[in-house]
Amino acid sequence: MCDVSDAGIAAAYQQVRNDSDPTTWAVIGYADKTKLVLQSTGTGGFSEFTAQFSDDQAQFGYCRTITGDSESRRAKFIFVSWVGTRVTPLARARISVHKASVKQVWQSYAIEVQAENLTELSEDSVVARVRAAGGADYGTGQVRE
Repeated sequence: MCDVSDAGIAAAYQQVRNDSDPTTWAVIGYADKTKLVLQSTGTGGFSEFTAQFSDDQAQFGYCRTITGDSESRRAKFIFVSWVGTRVTPLARARISVHKASVKQVWQSYAIEVQAENLTELSEDSVVARVRAAGGADYGTGQVRE
């Protein structure tokens, strides 16, 4: 287990989940080998969220996305376990154990994504997985260019 007592972690989770808060994502990372802290939050889109992940860090992310159609829009949430390509083998092993502690704070999400490079976090593929996890896939009513 690891220390997830940083008040910012739980606060960021509540902000991302709150429909009236503009915060759409949060990223946490290691302050030391066993303590996680809030690294950043933001109000931008998925590309802003994924830009927070670093090749030399193990991190966790939580992000809001909107699915549905013009008649029925709903928020869905994505949990990301990130292990950058330059993270040591020992740190890679540690994150798999520490994920359980994070999930005690960040509890509700539609999908979990485990990634080590940004190609695994392409917005199209992640949103498609969220839609598939939600059952009916009606789109958002907007045509993507």
